[in-house]
Amino acid sequence: MKKSILGAVLGATAMLSGTTAMADGHGEITVGYFLEWPMPFQFAKAEGMYDEALGTKVNWVSFDTGTAMSAAMASGDVQLSVSQGIPPFVVATSAGQDLQVVDVAVSYADNDNCVVAAALEIDKDSASELAGKKVAVPLGTAAHYGFLKQMDHFGVDVGSLTVVDMAPAEGQAALAQGSVDMACGWGGALKRMKESGNILLTGAEKMELGILVFDATTGPTSYIAENGDMVAKFLKVTADANAMWADEANQAKMLPVIAKDAGMSEADAASSLSTFEFPDIAGQLSDAWLGGTAQEFMKGVADVFVAAGSIDAAKASYADNVNTGPLEAIK
Repeated sequence: MKKSILGAVLGATAMLSGTTAMADGHGEITVGYFLEWPMPFQFAKAEGMYDEALGTKVNWVSFDTGTAMSAAMASGDVQLSVSQGIPPFVVATSAGQDLQVVDVAVSYADNDNCVVAAALEIDKDSASELAGKKVAVPLGTAAHYGFLKQMDHFGVDVGSLTVVDMAPAEGQAALAQGSVDMACGWGGALKRMKESGNILLTGAEKMELGILVFDATTGPTSYIAENGDMVAKFLKVTADANAMWADEANQAKMLPVIAKDAGMSEADAASSLSTFEFPDIAGQLSDAWLGGTAQEFMKGVADVFVAAGSIDAAKASYADNVNTGPLEAIK
């Protein structure tokens, strides 16, 4: 497991010298996002609101995992990533990649989880029976962190499991085929996983254990420092789209656009969105999020990964990996 994570991280950090080699010459920026992960910003994306506000073309590229986003930002191919999971962000920054969080994209305790094959008939009261089983986990992601915390809670030795690194969609397929006994993931893939099994803990139960699940908009520190106004304008469009979605009167108009952009049916997109929370700017800047809690959570995630042998070391603090300047500029 450790070798797989470090391989991805080293591949990213080896390209750090290219971080500033972005599309400046063309006046364009490239932004990463996830398919099957419906969010209000996609309405603004599809309607060209980002291009208009930024005064330049915004290119969008989809990814399967947050670790892939880190690698793309390291190479300079991507300037910002919307909804990168905090665990992959922590893995990358712990390895030396210079990235910063600029906003809280979404909180989703109920939309990231692990599913046990129905045939095993294992639930939270019999979780110890997972020992020796095969699990599909997208390493270095929020799902990986949640998996480690759940196994720790249930007293299951991760070393007794065969852990296979799979993106959520791959894990879902493997679970459906009976190739793995449990799979972890999020979004549309998680919804399909549940057709083949059951979760062990609900979102509320996970939060009680301190398993926060949220994503952030992230970018290379150098890009954010040199393009603060551009980043602020980008976050303003995102915040406005979130505010639009918060007004139920707009949802009938927005949902079809969001669903199409996410590559989902309207019903599935609506189901996912019902489990999401989008903090407003004031909330994001409060102590509950970027005012301190997020930084402490990052340290906690890193320490869990170190204890699990997934990464070599944690940073003493992740305070420098949060930049509230762009959000402060638009509050």
